[in-house]
Amino acid sequence: MKKLKFTEPIYTYHIDFVGHVNNIIYVQWLENARVKLLQAMGLSIAEIAEVDNILPIITETIIKYKKPFFLDNTVHVEVWVSEMMNVSAIFNFRFLNEKGEVCSTSQQKVLFIDKETQRPSRKIVKYRSDFERFLVDV
Repeated sequence: MKKLKFTEPIYTYHIDFVGHVNNIIYVQWLENARVKLLQAMGLSIAEIAEVDNILPIITETIIKYKKPFFLDNTVHVEVWVSEMMNVSAIFNFRFLNEKGEVCSTSQQKVLFIDKETQRPSRKIVKYRSDFERFLVDV
């Protein structure tokens, strides 16, 4: 239905010896985006873990770097759900600069497991309608 959009700052410690944002920072931005998306859904990872014994586990991360970010850039982040299954979801991300140029695209597969058994949990379907608010066909 819709994407969550926000900006991320670039700090001097994000810059590597080549002069652009280090690749590991993108992984941190992905984490921030997932948490912000769940919050926009009205969900809390801590609450889901406590109430439903569900933990989200990242099983796959794909990052495609198209253009570098530099210290003076503004990072515009877009995040959405492209697929919701019974025990997992696919999150998609785009990172754009202040000119609207796509600098990176990413995808993560999140598996929802039972906190005690460490096995996939179908309990996440309880929140399907929350995820579907941010479901976008790619």
